[in-house]
Amino acid sequence: MRKSIVGSQPQEEEAEINLTPMLDVVFIMLIFFIVTASFVKEAGIDIRKPLAPEAVAKPKANIFVAIDSNNQIWIERKNIDRRAVRPVFERMLAENPEGSVVIQADKDAYTETVVAVADAARQAKISKVSIAGEPGAD
Repeated sequence: MRKSIVGSQPQEEEAEINLTPMLDVVFIMLIFFIVTASFVKEAGIDIRKPLAPEAVAKPKANIFVAIDSNNQIWIERKNIDRRAVRPVFERMLAENPEGSVVIQADKDAYTETVVAVADAARQAKISKVSIAGEPGAD
């Protein structure tokens, strides 16, 4: 405390903490984590994939289709009617011309449904179509 020149009342000094450098660091860290984060697209449901000894990872795939054990088709967490799969593929291909399709079929799904989805992808002019499987022996 110090005394005022004019009167005998003591004046208190106000201490301030400058938060600007800390906010700058937090903002830079936020940008760093956003830029380096890897975003994974999933079809939207959990399925039991069949085992495949020759399974190979496809890291650049961007259209994931899931077919559950009830033969329902899921794309981007939406249940899609079998007749609407091709138009959905065409729309997604227009957004990303280098797109590829990975079909994640439950091991109890009908082969007919898997083939119908693969045919819809081919009709939509998508040349890269893969079927997902779990690595391992059958």
